Amino acid sequence: MKIIGSYVSPYVRKVLVCLELKGLDYEVDPITPFFGNDEFERLSPLRRIPVLIENDIVLTDSTVIAEYVDETHPDPPLLPKHPKERARARWLEEFADTRLGDVFIWGLFYPKCVHPNVWKEPGDTARIEHSLSADIPAALDYLEGELPEDGYLFGEIGLADIAIASFFRNGAYAGFAVDAERWPRTARFVPFVLAHPAFEKLHRLEQIQLSTSIQGRRQALCEAGAKLTLDSYGEREPRKGVMRL
Repeated sequence: MKIIGSYVSPYVRKVLVCLELKGLDYEVDPITPFFGNDEFERLSPLRRIPVLIENDIVLTDSTVIAEYVDETHPDPPLLPKHPKERARARWLEEFADTRLGDVFIWGLFYPKCVHPNVWKEPGDTARIEHSLSADIPAALDYLEGELPEDGYLFGEIGLADIAIASFFRNGAYAGFAVDAERWPRTARFVPFVLAHPAFEKLHRLEQIQLSTSIQGRRQALCEAGAKLTLDSYGEREPRKGVMRL
Protein backbone atom coordinates (compact mmCIF):
# COMPACT_ATOMS: atom_id res chain seq x y z
CA MET A 1 0.00 0.00 0.00
CA LYS A 2 1.41 3.37 -1.05
CA ILE A 3 0.24 6.81 0.05
CA ILE A 4 1.20 9.88 -1.96
CA GLY A 5 1.15 13.03 0.13
CA SER A 6 2.95 15.18 2.66
CA TYR A 7 2.90 14.19 6.32
CA VAL A 8 1.89 17.79 7.09
CA SER A 9 -1.38 17.59 5.17
CA PRO A 10 -4.40 17.12 7.49
CA TYR A 11 -6.02 14.84 4.92
CA VAL A 12 -2.90 12.68 4.61
CA ARG A 13 -2.54 12.70 8.39
CA LYS A 14 -6.11 11.44 8.74
CA VAL A 15 -5.45 8.49 6.43
CA LEU A 16 -2.09 7.62 7.98
CA VAL A 17 -3.57 7.59 11.50
CA CYS A 18 -6.24 5.20 10.23
CA LEU A 19 -3.55 2.92 8.76
CA GLU A 20 -1.62 3.06 12.02
CA LEU A 21 -4.72 2.10 14.01
CA LYS A 22 -5.25 -0.86 11.70
CA GLY A 23 -1.62 -1.94 12.03
CA LEU A 24 -1.12 -1.93 8.25
CA ASP A 25 2.16 -1.67 6.39
CA TYR A 26 2.45 1.24 3.99
CA GLU A 27 4.97 3.42 2.19
CA VAL A 28 4.74 7.18 1.71
CA ASP A 29 5.82 9.48 -1.09
CA PRO A 30 5.87 12.67 1.03
CA ILE A 31 5.24 15.28 -1.64
CA THR A 32 3.02 18.33 -1.47
CA PRO A 33 0.48 18.45 -4.32
CA PHE A 34 2.02 21.60 -5.77
CA PHE A 35 5.15 19.63 -6.66
CA GLY A 36 3.40 16.65 -8.27
CA ASN A 37 4.51 15.68 -11.77
CA ASP A 38 2.41 14.72 -14.81
CA GLU A 39 1.87 11.18 -13.58
CA PHE A 40 0.66 12.52 -10.23
CA GLU A 41 -1.87 14.65 -12.11
CA ARG A 42 -3.04 11.59 -14.02
CA LEU A 43 -3.62 9.75 -10.73
CA SER A 44 -5.11 12.80 -8.97
CA PRO A 45 -6.76 15.02 -11.62
CA LEU A 46 -7.61 17.67 -9.00
CA ARG A 47 -3.95 17.61 -7.88
CA ARG A 48 -4.94 16.80 -4.32
CA ILE A 49 -3.60 14.49 -1.66
CA PRO A 50 -3.67 11.83 -0.35
CA VAL A 51 -3.59 9.26 -3.14
CA LEU A 52 -3.70 5.56 -2.26
CA ILE A 53 -2.23 2.98 -4.61
CA GLU A 54 -2.75 -0.70 -3.80
CA ASN A 55 -2.29 -3.27 -6.56
CA ASP A 56 -4.73 -2.22 -9.30
CA ILE A 57 -6.73 0.34 -7.30
CA VAL A 58 -6.07 4.09 -7.10
CA LEU A 59 -8.11 6.27 -4.73
CA THR A 60 -7.77 10.03 -4.41
CA ASP A 61 -10.01 11.24 -1.57
CA SER A 62 -9.23 10.86 2.14
CA THR A 63 -12.77 9.81 3.10
CA VAL A 64 -12.97 7.28 0.27
CA ILE A 65 -9.58 5.91 1.29
CA ALA A 66 -10.53 5.68 4.97
CA GLU A 67 -13.79 3.88 4.18
CA TYR A 68 -11.99 1.51 1.78
CA VAL A 69 -9.43 0.69 4.47
CA ASP A 70 -12.19 0.17 7.04
CA GLU A 71 -14.12 -2.18 4.76
CA THR A 72 -11.10 -4.23 3.74
CA HIS A 73 -9.58 -4.31 7.24
CA PRO A 74 -12.55 -4.02 9.63
CA ASP A 75 -10.70 -4.47 12.93
CA PRO A 76 -10.59 -2.13 14.79
CA PRO A 77 -13.56 -0.28 13.26
CA LEU A 78 -13.26 3.40 12.37
CA LEU A 79 -17.00 4.04 12.60
CA PRO A 80 -19.48 3.20 15.37
CA LYS A 81 -21.73 0.15 15.02
CA HIS A 82 -25.12 1.80 15.60
CA PRO A 83 -26.59 3.36 12.42
CA LYS A 84 -27.49 6.65 14.14
CA GLU A 85 -23.99 7.03 15.57
CA ARG A 86 -22.41 6.02 12.24
CA ALA A 87 -24.41 8.71 10.48
CA ARG A 88 -23.39 11.31 13.06
CA ALA A 89 -19.75 10.26 12.80
CA ARG A 90 -19.88 10.64 9.02
CA TRP A 91 -21.41 14.10 9.36
CA LEU A 92 -18.75 15.26 11.84
CA GLU A 93 -16.03 13.97 9.54
CA GLU A 94 -17.65 15.85 6.66
CA PHE A 95 -17.86 19.01 8.76
CA ALA A 96 -14.16 18.65 9.57
CA ASP A 97 -13.07 17.99 5.99
CA THR A 98 -15.23 20.75 4.53
CA ARG A 99 -15.59 23.54 7.07
CA LEU A 100 -12.53 23.06 9.25
CA GLY A 101 -10.53 22.47 6.09
CA ASP A 102 -11.76 25.76 4.67
CA VAL A 103 -11.15 27.90 7.76
CA PHE A 104 -7.93 26.31 9.01
CA ILE A 105 -6.22 25.32 5.76
CA TRP A 106 -7.40 27.72 3.06
CA GLY A 107 -8.18 30.55 5.47
CA LEU A 108 -5.12 30.34 7.72
CA PHE A 109 -2.43 27.73 7.06
CA TYR A 110 -2.28 28.21 3.30
CA PRO A 111 -2.03 32.04 3.20
CA LYS A 112 0.18 32.23 6.28
CA CYS A 113 2.53 29.29 5.72
CA VAL A 114 2.20 27.73 2.26
CA HIS A 115 1.69 30.74 0.02
CA PRO A 116 4.82 32.69 1.04
CA ASN A 117 7.00 29.55 1.13
CA VAL A 118 5.84 27.89 -2.09
CA TRP A 119 4.79 30.80 -4.30
CA LYS A 120 7.18 33.34 -2.74
CA GLU A 121 4.40 35.91 -2.41
CA PRO A 122 2.68 37.41 0.62
CA GLY A 123 -0.42 35.56 1.76
CA ASP A 124 -3.85 37.17 1.91
CA THR A 125 -3.70 39.00 5.25
CA ALA A 126 -7.36 40.02 5.04
CA ARG A 127 -8.36 36.36 4.67
CA ILE A 128 -6.20 35.42 7.64
CA GLU A 129 -7.75 38.12 9.81
CA HIS A 130 -11.29 37.17 8.81
CA SER A 131 -10.56 33.53 9.54
CA LEU A 132 -9.25 34.33 13.02
CA SER A 133 -11.94 36.85 13.91
CA ALA A 134 -15.04 35.28 12.36
CA ASP A 135 -14.79 31.97 10.50
CA ILE A 136 -12.79 29.91 13.00
CA PRO A 137 -14.77 31.14 16.04
CA ALA A 138 -18.05 30.27 14.32
CA ALA A 139 -16.81 26.76 13.51
CA LEU A 140 -15.62 26.26 17.08
CA ASP A 141 -18.92 27.53 18.46
CA TYR A 142 -20.62 24.70 16.56
CA LEU A 143 -18.04 22.08 17.60
CA GLU A 144 -18.35 23.05 21.23
CA GLY A 145 -21.92 21.79 21.21
CA GLU A 146 -20.99 18.51 19.52
CA LEU A 147 -17.88 17.37 21.39
CA PRO A 148 -18.02 15.27 24.57
CA GLU A 149 -17.01 16.44 28.03
CA ASP A 150 -14.50 13.57 28.24
CA GLY A 151 -13.13 10.76 26.11
CA TYR A 152 -13.67 10.25 22.39
CA LEU A 153 -16.87 10.90 20.48
CA PHE A 154 -18.09 7.30 20.32
CA GLY A 155 -16.21 5.34 22.97
CA GLU A 156 -12.97 4.49 21.12
CA ILE A 157 -10.97 6.69 18.79
CA GLY A 158 -12.51 6.72 15.34
CA LEU A 159 -12.66 8.50 12.02
CA ALA A 160 -14.62 11.52 13.29
CA ASP A 161 -12.18 12.13 16.16
CA ILE A 162 -9.22 11.81 13.80
CA ALA A 163 -10.66 14.13 11.16
CA ILE A 164 -11.55 16.89 13.61
CA ALA A 165 -8.30 16.88 15.57
CA SER A 166 -6.12 16.73 12.45
CA PHE A 167 -7.02 20.26 11.32
CA PHE A 168 -6.09 21.76 14.67
CA ARG A 169 -2.54 20.49 14.18
CA ASN A 170 -2.23 22.68 11.09
CA GLY A 171 -3.89 25.51 12.94
CA ALA A 172 -1.18 25.24 15.59
CA TYR A 173 1.50 25.30 12.89
CA ALA A 174 0.01 28.64 11.81
CA GLY A 175 0.04 29.96 15.39
CA PHE A 176 -3.58 29.26 16.39
CA ALA A 177 -4.45 28.07 19.90
CA VAL A 178 -7.91 27.23 21.25
CA ASP A 179 -9.19 29.63 23.91
CA ALA A 180 -9.99 27.23 26.76
CA GLU A 181 -12.32 29.68 28.49
CA ARG A 182 -14.46 30.20 25.40
CA TRP A 183 -14.32 26.62 24.06
CA PRO A 184 -13.49 24.32 27.00
CA ARG A 185 -14.67 21.09 25.37
CA THR A 186 -12.68 21.76 22.22
CA ALA A 187 -9.62 22.72 24.27
CA ARG A 188 -9.82 19.37 26.09
CA PHE A 189 -10.78 17.21 23.13
CA VAL A 190 -8.15 18.27 20.59
CA PRO A 191 -4.98 17.61 22.66
CA PHE A 192 -6.55 14.43 24.05
CA VAL A 193 -6.98 13.01 20.53
CA LEU A 194 -3.61 14.31 19.29
CA ALA A 195 -1.92 12.56 22.23
CA HIS A 196 -2.87 9.16 20.81
CA PRO A 197 0.28 7.16 19.93
CA ALA A 198 -0.66 7.05 16.23
CA PHE A 199 -0.77 10.86 16.07
CA GLU A 200 2.39 11.16 18.15
CA LYS A 201 4.34 8.83 15.85
CA LEU A 202 3.35 10.85 12.79
CA HIS A 203 3.99 14.16 14.55
CA ARG A 204 7.71 13.33 14.76
CA LEU A 205 7.80 12.83 11.01
CA GLU A 206 5.85 16.03 10.40
CA GLN A 207 8.42 17.97 12.40
CA ILE A 208 11.17 16.57 10.19
CA GLN A 209 9.28 17.44 7.02
CA LEU A 210 8.75 20.99 8.26
CA SER A 211 12.32 21.55 9.41
CA THR A 212 14.41 20.07 6.59
CA SER A 213 15.11 21.21 3.05
CA ILE A 214 13.57 19.44 0.07
CA GLN A 215 17.00 18.12 -0.86
CA GLY A 216 17.62 16.46 2.53
CA ARG A 217 14.05 15.59 3.47
CA ARG A 218 13.81 12.01 2.27
CA GLN A 219 17.09 11.05 3.92
CA ALA A 220 16.05 12.64 7.22
CA LEU A 221 12.68 10.91 7.14
CA CYS A 222 14.26 7.55 6.41
CA GLU A 223 16.68 7.98 9.28
CA ALA A 224 13.71 8.68 11.55
CA GLY A 225 12.11 5.38 10.59
CA ALA A 226 9.66 6.48 7.89
CA LYS A 227 8.96 3.91 5.17
CA LEU A 228 9.21 5.84 1.93
CA THR A 229 8.61 4.76 -1.65
CA LEU A 230 11.68 4.17 -3.78
CA ASP A 231 10.32 6.42 -6.53
CA SER A 232 8.60 9.77 -6.21
CA TYR A 233 5.88 11.62 -8.11
CA GLY A 234 7.48 14.92 -7.15
CA GLU A 235 9.31 17.45 -9.28
CA ARG A 236 11.29 20.62 -8.56
CA GLU A 237 8.90 23.33 -9.76
CA PRO A 238 5.47 23.88 -8.15
CA ARG A 239 2.23 23.93 -10.12
CA LYS A 240 -1.12 25.38 -9.11
CA GLY A 241 -4.12 23.10 -8.84
CA VAL A 242 -7.47 23.36 -10.60
CA MET A 243 -9.59 23.80 -7.45
CA ARG A 244 -7.66 26.48 -5.53
CA LEU A 245 -4.84 28.87 -6.32
